[in-house]
Amino acid sequence: MSDVRLRTEDLSVGYNGRELIRGIALSLRPGEIMTLIGPNGAGKSTILKSVIRQLALVRGTVCLDGRDMAGLREGDVARRMSVVMTSHISPELMTCFDVAATGRYPYTGRLGILTREDREKVAQCLELVHAAELADQDFSRISDGQRQRVLLARALCQEPEVLVLDEPTSFLDIRHKLELLAILKDMVRRRRLAVLMSLHELDLAQKISDQVVCVHGDKIERQGPPEEIFTPDYMRQLYGGARGSYNALFGSLELEAVAGAPEVFVIGGGGAGIPVYRRLQRQGIPFAAGVLQENDLDFPVASALAAEVVAEKRFQPIGEASLRRAAAVMADCRRVLCPLTEFGPFNEGNRQLLRLAGEAGTLEEWPAGENFKNPAGIS
Repeated sequence: MSDVRLRTEDLSVGYNGRELIRGIALSLRPGEIMTLIGPNGAGKSTILKSVIRQLALVRGTVCLDGRDMAGLREGDVARRMSVVMTSHISPELMTCFDVAATGRYPYTGRLGILTREDREKVAQCLELVHAAELADQDFSRISDGQRQRVLLARALCQEPEVLVLDEPTSFLDIRHKLELLAILKDMVRRRRLAVLMSLHELDLAQKISDQVVCVHGDKIERQGPPEEIFTPDYMRQLYGGARGSYNALFGSLELEAVAGAPEVFVIGGGGAGIPVYRRLQRQGIPFAAGVLQENDLDFPVASALAAEVVAEKRFQPIGEASLRRAAAVMADCRRVLCPLTEFGPFNEGNRQLLRLAGEAGTLEEWPAGENFKNPAGIS
């Protein structure tokens, strides 16, 4: 048996024989998660539907365990590959156990009668996805997050080698997104599943994927490990110069900076300034930030959102040049905000900025109800 579970060769996909994406070459191994990303309408779902034979291939080959899927019977495919697509299923009068149990049908024969062993496997899969307590509940009456867990249990009941998921976190809140992906990662690790899926959430794709495939235009534009794919410049290219920026370090999106000369100066650092930067941006207030070391937690967010950032080199205490520059920028601002509560050898210069703002009468509270006028007890 090949150590490659799923492979595509010179694959072209589309609708009614019309080629939309060409030259698709994927190679998925056991214990690996491969995630398709790209703009809406790029063709991620089209690729997945072609791989699972919902759509006829325009050209090329999809191989499952080294065998061309075109020559495999449905039952053979169902024993090796299971699928969870985004379309809602609405079975009537079926419990969650019944829905999960449909994953055993590749093994039950024509009559679809579950043996005791089959029922034990269904119960085990529901337990694995933390859905055992849902077994007797009506599938149509549970939440979207619970449905996704039951559908994942159904897929696992097939005892697959390859699992294909199209936007599995759609319609889920944050808790259920994280829970579903944690379960999935655990199954990949424990069962050596090979997973091919699509995701819209870049932060989740960056964290969970072993390989990332970027669908753009009529081709696979780039593929590789997350650390090679998720760079600010490439994310801007992939998503068409979107307004704002992608923070590869945090795996997060930031809106664009407010245009205009800074009206507020924020003395931040150590993460304390981040909520202030974002709130000022939401309110449409251009601001400056400093003094921040280039390795400070605040620095990448300030760089994305501030009109100006006064920075110091990595791992260096605030020097005289940076302090003078910050004081000059601060003097041109009408207000100064300081969420910092601690000062040490590396940011001692910011304590001096705080004192200057206090003497100038520009230091203000931020946010309303929290007193930042004298956070460090400076007299």
